This record gives sequence, structure tokens and C-alpha cells, in this order.
Amino acid sequence: MDYRTTVPVILLIMVLFMFMNETSKVNQLQHRLDGKDLIIDSLKHEIDTLQWEYEIYDYNYINNTTHLLSAIMFVESSYNNLAYNANEDAVGCLQIRKCMVDDINRILKRKNLPVRYSYSDRWSRNKSIQMFDIYCKYYKLNTAEEIARCWNGGPNGMQNEMTVGYWEKVSNKLDI
Repeated sequence: MDYRTTVPVILLIMVLFMFMNETSKVNQLQHRLDGKDLIIDSLKHEIDTLQWEYEIYDYNYINNTTHLLSAIMFVESSYNNLAYNANEDAVGCLQIRKCMVDDINRILKRKNLPVRYSYSDRWSRNKSIQMFDIYCKYYKLNTAEEIARCWNGGPNGMQNEMTVGYWEKVSNKLDI
């Protein structure tokens, strides 16, 4: 190799090295930016969860039925996120059965929403509350009695006499 070919090769190697170094810096900055996006998404999710909890805990406040969800959680599980009823395969603080998860996922699919819940999500208080909220809004449950009885007996829970006793238990825990 003579001088005329060595210098351009060295210059080319230096340019490639500088380009690779700059690419590495860009990748590092992109990685840091992605990390910041994850933090922002996480905080947004936390705010959304707190907002859901606030809305649901004070569900139907106009009719003085405060803390309805809290009353339902007490009746269902005594607030125990790890509660399990083997006879019904009811899980978590809201004692959600698999058929409820299936119904929630069907609702989400009908609304063309991308989120889906798994059976293991029933163990999560936040995800259980989200499913509760989706269920109540979809079936347009407005009063505390409608919400409680339909949570216990399905969308037609108001017509099911067996849900009356459940409603009595829930209403005894409400600040009415």
C-alpha cells in the first residue's frame, strides 16, 4: 500500500469511527429518552388509577351512597386482595370469577379497545377496580343497589331475588 491509498483509507476509517461514535451517542440518548417515556407512562397510569379509584369510591355520591366500592369489597373479601373462594373460583378483593373477566374482555372487544384482562389480573386490586368500573359503566348501573345487585348477580341482578340479601349486606356498610 502506498501513501496515496493509505491516507484515504485512514481518513475513511476515522470518519466511520466518528460516525459509529455519534450513532452510539444517539442510541444512548434514545435509550435515556425511552426511559423517561416509561416513567411518564407509569406516572400517567398511576394518576389514571387514582382517578378511577376516586370516581368509583364516590360512585353515585348524589344519592348519598358514598364508598360503595369499599362496602362491596368488605362484603366480598373483607378487603383481602388474596381472598379465594374455591367453590366459585372467585378471586381477589372483589371476588371476580372467570366469567366476569370473559365478559369484561367481550365488552372491551365490542368497544374496539386494545386492552384485555387475564384471569390472574383478578388478584390485582387496581385491575379488579378497573374491571368493576368497565362493568358498571357498560351496563349503565346508576344506583348503589343496581351496582351491588348486578355485581353479585350479573347484568340481570336486579331481577334476581337472590341478590336482595347481598344488597342488604352492602347497604349496611354504606354511609346512607
